[in-house]
Amino acid sequence: MANVVMVSVYMGVLLALTRPLGLYLFRVLSGEPTLLAPVLRPVERGVYRLAGVDETQEMRWTTYLTALLLFNLLGFLGVYCLQRLQGGLPFNPQGWPGIEEQSAFNTAASFMTNTNWQGYYPEITMSYLTQMLGLTVQNFLSAATGIVVVIALIRGFARHTAGTIGNAWVDLTRITLYVLLPISFVFALFLVSQGVIQNFDAYRDVTTLEVTQYDNPRLDAAGQPLKDDAGNAITEPASTPTQTLPMGPVASQEAIKMLGTNGGGFFNANSAHPYENPTPLSNFVQMLMIFLIPGALCLTFGRMVGDTRQGWAVLAAMTLIFVLMAVIAMHYEAQGNPLLGKLGVDPGAGNMEGKETRFGIADSGLFATITTLASCGAVNAMHDSFTPMGGFVPLWNMMLGEVVFGGVGSGLYGMLVFAVMAVFIAGLMVGRTPEYLGKKIEAYEMKMVAIAILVTPLLALLGTAIAVMATDGVAGIANPGAHGFSEILYAFTSAANNNGSAFAGLSANTPFYNVTTAIAMWFGRFGVIVPVLALAGSLAAKKRIAVTTGTMPTHGPLFVTLLIGTVVLVGALNYVPALALGPVIEQLVLHTAN
Repeated sequence: MANVVMVSVYMGVLLALTRPLGLYLFRVLSGEPTLLAPVLRPVERGVYRLAGVDETQEMRWTTYLTALLLFNLLGFLGVYCLQRLQGGLPFNPQGWPGIEEQSAFNTAASFMTNTNWQGYYPEITMSYLTQMLGLTVQNFLSAATGIVVVIALIRGFARHTAGTIGNAWVDLTRITLYVLLPISFVFALFLVSQGVIQNFDAYRDVTTLEVTQYDNPRLDAAGQPLKDDAGNAITEPASTPTQTLPMGPVASQEAIKMLGTNGGGFFNANSAHPYENPTPLSNFVQMLMIFLIPGALCLTFGRMVGDTRQGWAVLAAMTLIFVLMAVIAMHYEAQGNPLLGKLGVDPGAGNMEGKETRFGIADSGLFATITTLASCGAVNAMHDSFTPMGGFVPLWNMMLGEVVFGGVGSGLYGMLVFAVMAVFIAGLMVGRTPEYLGKKIEAYEMKMVAIAILVTPLLALLGTAIAVMATDGVAGIANPGAHGFSEILYAFTSAANNNGSAFAGLSANTPFYNVTTAIAMWFGRFGVIVPVLALAGSLAAKKRIAVTTGTMPTHGPLFVTLLIGTVVLVGALNYVPALALGPVIEQLVLHTAN
């Protein structure tokens, strides 16, 4: 019951915020005056003059796509070069050297695609300049890319006999300037008030309250670890009275990390780190920020197509799936490990392994559900330490295609693709041409829908298969058996769906995983965007069909049920055999051993 109350409070606050933001997004993207227009409109015009953009000139879908591809390619090159050259650039008080090629390639692809997968330790790898000018800036631009794609798709539904779907440069500018920057600025100030750091200081050595005791490996004259006759490393006792505390401009990156459903943390511990997520209040607000824009876009969708009920129907489908998955994750983590009973430990105390004690089991289960239903890699607990069914939930969430709220923009355009699939299935059942929002769904549209739905499962399952067969792939597994398989499956599912979270038990900062996951991220992002924009162009060119008695309503409980069924059956059943080899069999073995 407590879990249901927590989820209910979260959804209540979220819905109260999404309605006004949805209206604001509609006004921004429609070019209507807003509260910030007197200040930001001159800036917007200045951007267009500098870039040579005519804001009145709209684009066909192919031109719109080309603009987005070039825009993101430029971002990729910028992040890659910053990493490689950071050793000789300013704002690097720790003197971190340039990043090696494969890791820089992986990170550049990751932040360009809104994945933010991190196979490295940020606080001992990235300079302040790379974090700010590379990663933080790309967080804004990749988030804006996702939003403008769904806006283009919505225009496809809203327009008729039109050859254009908007202007990519205008859409990107307005989303960044009027939406992402202002909200991130306010959110960053809130985080600073809670204790998130924001500075350019060098790292600080402080004296701890207790002396830390540890074992240090003994080295030979060449600096290599010495080993005994059995091949074990020889260590000697050591201690230190100090600890190094990392510094840096954290709050500014943390804000857009959550708002843009990016997820890449300034620190390796991510949102479990007290400098990123200091208090229960900051934890709650961070969870709100992850779903804020995805939820608001549903209501923007309803207004843009001229029927607000359509937006509420999509939002209802998302909410029902979210509540169910959150309760399941929180329930299984509260049950703990039944094998602990043999050791005299009460399994009913729950599973606190890998969780931050400031937040506990319920907040960690809720956070894991939110971050994996959204295209956000932020975590406040180690998913590798979850129970088998507790870990099943975040893995299953991503396999749904991250359309339940999902990433900013990407979640809604993914859900609308499933909505088209749902009306197609309904049309087959009653023997009439399917239509959605007054547009006939014909062969071309269904081809684009099929491509958009199948791209990510193909990348995730193919990548997993290659990894488990390759020596370099299995070398990174920290745990044998079903759990090790789950680590690999989770990694490629996260990469292909542009999530970025990890089980954290897989050693992924290797040439093999840096290249393969980068490929999965790249095609997982643009392999979906291409057919979605093609769908938008096709729909915009179609005539609007009048509603008749034979038209299936797409705003009521029946359609919501059909949409949920389509997401679950079509979106996730691709992964059932793989899940059976991972978390499902692990759960069965757990109870069999008990």
